[in-house]
Amino acid sequence: MVRVGVFKMGAIGTAVLLEYLLDERADREDLEVRVLTTGAKMRESDAEIAKKLKEFDPDLVLVVTPNASLPAPKVAREILKSRTIVISDAPAKKVREELEREGFGYVIVTADSMIGARREFLDPTEMALYNSYVINVLANTGALRAVQIEIDRVIEEIKEGKTPELPKTIITAQKAVEAGRFSNPYAKAKAMAAYFIAERVADITVKACFLEKDPEKYIPLVCSAHEMMRTASKLAEEAREIEKSNDTVFRSPHAKDGRILEKIKLMEKPK
Repeated sequence: MVRVGVFKMGAIGTAVLLEYLLDERADREDLEVRVLTTGAKMRESDAEIAKKLKEFDPDLVLVVTPNASLPAPKVAREILKSRTIVISDAPAKKVREELEREGFGYVIVTADSMIGARREFLDPTEMALYNSYVINVLANTGALRAVQIEIDRVIEEIKEGKTPELPKTIITAQKAVEAGRFSNPYAKAKAMAAYFIAERVADITVKACFLEKDPEKYIPLVCSAHEMMRTASKLAEEAREIEKSNDTVFRSPHAKDGRILEKIKLMEKPK
């Protein structure tokens, strides 16, 4: 039995369903998971509650946060320390060398772009919609599967009694679609286009939220960024629809013992 602790600080799309990616049918017999979250807040004082996760005595810890280069995620890492994988968005690339030097693994999802957090635009409904678009992009392109595969590999190595090799991975468009296992080249191209658009969203929201001071300029910017993510979501869904029409959707369910099974045809059993 492998015990996995998940510590969530702030919000990125990958965080929403992370623990469910590891046990989608709630029947894995080789895994126990506990999740602790600070909610939307990312203050250094919030990071202190990571100490509670240590009471679970996890074999592996996942720290999921936007911009892992900020002070609060660093505090959380220092508390949790051994066998910790940091899962974050593109700004975390700035601390890759630091993470490696300190013995942490990382998975950076570059299309998991920052939301348009301006009060004139972002309300709870818009927040929920944006995250639904992000999740749609990450799921349909294969990015979430790429994250899940890395974590499952480490879990398997722990089960085998090995010292696990923690990932040092950046999920690019190419890596996402490789994990997506597209059979149709048009579907693959649509998925890559969706991922590229989603990556670009962060450039616009960062400018709108941190650099632009004039509401006449930043409100249209955040709105356009959300429209881009919505468009990326539609493209990513179109990619899956092509695979469905050909009966070539790749599926990789977990067996009860944690093995990753595979199938393509809808009516066949996974092996």
